[in-house]
Amino acid sequence: MRGSNSTNYSKILSPTKLKLTIFCFLFFCLVFLTVRSSFSSSSDNATNQTLISYVKSQKCPSSCTKIPPSISDAIIHYATSNITPQQTAKEISVTDRVLRRKSPSNFLVFGLGYDSPMWASLNHGGRTVFLEENEGWIRQIKEKFPTLESYLATYDTKVRHSDTLLTSAKEAEECSSVVDPRESKCNLALKGLPKEIYEVEWDLIMVDAPTGYHDEAPGRMSAIYTAGLMGRNREEGETDVFVHDVDRVVEDKFSMEFLCQGYMVEQQGRLRHFTIPSHKARIGRPFCPPPKPTSD
Repeated sequence: MRGSNSTNYSKILSPTKLKLTIFCFLFFCLVFLTVRSSFSSSSDNATNQTLISYVKSQKCPSSCTKIPPSISDAIIHYATSNITPQQTAKEISVTDRVLRRKSPSNFLVFGLGYDSPMWASLNHGGRTVFLEENEGWIRQIKEKFPTLESYLATYDTKVRHSDTLLTSAKEAEECSSVVDPRESKCNLALKGLPKEIYEVEWDLIMVDAPTGYHDEAPGRMSAIYTAGLMGRNREEGETDVFVHDVDRVVEDKFSMEFLCQGYMVEQQGRLRHFTIPSHKARIGRPFCPPPKPTSD
C-alpha cells in the first residue's frame, strides 16, 4: 500500500517540482528559525504571532534555486550566535513594515553592527549601505559578512557641544535651506561622506550611530540633520527616516527639530519613525509642517 501511494505521488510531482517543493519548505523553515532565535530575548505571544505572520507572508521566488549570500550569512549568524540586535522586536517591526511595502529599496543605515545582516536580508534585492565611524570595526565585520556594503564616516562634533549646535542651527537661515548636503552652509550637514552616498535617493534612512552615550562621543546631531536634508532634497517621493535611542536628549531634541513633529508617523519604544517628503517636488514647502494635533 505504501509503495502504491509512492508511485502515484511521483506521477503527480515531477522530479524538478518535487525538488522545488522540498527546497522552498526547507528555506521557510530556516528563515523562521533564524528570525525566532534572533528575537528570543524579547519574545512574547504578540511578537511570536507577528513573526509567524511575516514568514507566512513571504513567497518563494519563481526560480527558488539558490539562497542569496546575504540571507545565508544572516541565517548562519543568528542561528549560531547568542548576540541579538540592539533594537527590540517591536522597534524592528516598525522598519520591517516599511521595508515590506518598499523593498527592494535604497536603505542607508548610520551604524554597522550585529543587526546589519538582518537589515540587508529584510531589504533583499535592494541596496543596503552602512556608515560606520570605526575603521577597525568595518574590517572586522567585512571579514565575517563580506557581502555587506559599508563605508567609513567621520564626524567633527561632540555630544558636549550639542546644545550650542542646536541653538545656532535653529537661528541660522542656511540650516533651513534645502540643498545637496555637500553644498549646505549649515554646520550640521555632513559633507565628507563617500560620494556614493550623495548620488543615491534613499528610500529609508536609519540613524542608529555614531556613538552618542558620553560627552566626548561624536553624537548623532549631524546624522539626524543630514538624513532629513537628504529626504527633502530628493527629486520626488518621500524618505522614511528612523531614529533610535530617542530616550536620550540629543536624539530626542534633534529629531523633533530637524525631522519635525509634523512629519513623525509613530514612536515605538526608543524608535521614532518620520516620513520626509521631497521639497523639490513642491516649491515653497516649509522646512517643518505644523505640528500634528495631539489627542487627549
